[in-house]
Amino acid sequence: MDDRRLVKVSKYLSRHLRHDPQRLGIELDEHGWVDVDVLLAALERQRFHLTREELDEVVARNDKRRYAIRDGRIRANQGHTVDVDLGLEPVDPPAELFHGTAEGYVAAIREEGLKAMARHDVHLSPDYATAVRVGSRRGRPVVLIVDAARMAAEGHEFYRSENGVWLTGSVPAWAIAFPD
Repeated sequence: MDDRRLVKVSKYLSRHLRHDPQRLGIELDEHGWVDVDVLLAALERQRFHLTREELDEVVARNDKRRYAIRDGRIRANQGHTVDVDLGLEPVDPPAELFHGTAEGYVAAIREEGLKAMARHDVHLSPDYATAVRVGSRRGRPVVLIVDAARMAAEGHEFYRSENGVWLTGSVPAWAIAFPD
């Protein structure tokens, strides 16, 4: 599969496994899983042709490891706007985590902190380089440093998704170091 098709399929899967499964006529279970065969049949009904081998390749080659396949089922690892329980247990975070954003959002974040918005959680990166890539998606990137150790000490819970993204309900402005 060429890179253009891989990206197209990944975005299509993301839309439907994270945000709009009913558009395909599929139902995610409470943990976000759907049978692979059910998904492939639904895609075919929508005239979005995808073989099992191509699906496996998209999951394996996705640079962000957005999807997991297990026991004949598939799900997105995080980023849902539909109601799912990923079954993640709270874990102690590293002292610092990173959040990449576009320059235009920094003023609001200074005032209000980071909010989950339509998603279930705020997404944080384990390293600076990943945060730069995330922030670059919507313009000039700005990387914010989150004092995760202090947040955890103050009672905030953190979760780590299967693909290494750190999740928390919100990040107060006091826990964010802004670049000069």
